[in-house]
Amino acid sequence: MPPDHVAPDIWFPNMGIYFENVPKVLFSLFGIDIYMYAVCIVTGIISAYYLGIWWVKKSGQKVEDYTDLLLLGVPMALVGLRLYYLIFNWEMYEGQNFFIVFFSFRDGGLAIYGGIIGAALAAAIMGMRKNIPFSVMADTGAPSFLLGQVIGRFGNFFNREAFGGYTDNFLAMRIRTDQVHGSGHITEDLIENIVSVNGAEYFQVHPTFLYEAAFNFVLMIALIIYRPHKKFDGEIVLLFFLGYGVIRFFVESLRVDQMILFNTGLPLNQVVAALFAVVSAALIIAGHMRARDPSIIRRRK
Repeated sequence: MPPDHVAPDIWFPNMGIYFENVPKVLFSLFGIDIYMYAVCIVTGIISAYYLGIWWVKKSGQKVEDYTDLLLLGVPMALVGLRLYYLIFNWEMYEGQNFFIVFFSFRDGGLAIYGGIIGAALAAAIMGMRKNIPFSVMADTGAPSFLLGQVIGRFGNFFNREAFGGYTDNFLAMRIRTDQVHGSGHITEDLIENIVSVNGAEYFQVHPTFLYEAAFNFVLMIALIIYRPHKKFDGEIVLLFFLGYGVIRFFVESLRVDQMILFNTGLPLNQVVAALFAVVSAALIIAGHMRARDPSIIRRRK
């Protein structure tokens, strides 16, 4: 419990942890605000690159090939992140100039599955240019993508967004109602359970950013440990799609800001997560069957 005179910005009451003065903006440069969200994203990209380079060197690949992939993959991932979000939320921007809306990154609106698709396309293009199989590039980059996501998710913490409904579990998080980003997604159960402490009101929510970051970190470590023992090229990226699909399906079930698949009423990211998981599981099974088939091994020789 914070002291009587303290009304923290973000508070984990059941763990006894609270944070005062959590900034959304780190500093301003020539009149332009540098957001903590952007700092987390950039830090995630840089960290992901160096994790990837560690494996590139360890596996005897060329560092310059993956530096080139980064230079192509980051802009393509950003395009994917934005396009995916706009396609499934265009009713919010109907009647506006598409290009103006598209480049308004600072207004928010990125979707991770679009980033995955953009990064995958970049790996396919770079693989063809460098004569490296897509499956090899994807296996190299999959754990790195997870690290970037682990760090990037903390941007949601600073933005007070991408949270779940009401909970009183051990990890429950309280955020000040006057600081919440995306208040249009506030549900009745959050309003009914508003908590007043030291003159401030709080929503008490599932910290879904933290759930996803924690599960992604575990998945990343598992893939790194297993990667030297993979049975076929492409298995690591398929395990990534499978594991991440399961994680996102669970996390999306808790979030209050779900994107909807057009007019179906179905949560878009849960549908995509389920498809990724099911298709990946089938391909992993097929890959293991091929790897165990002696006739295939003989044909490869």
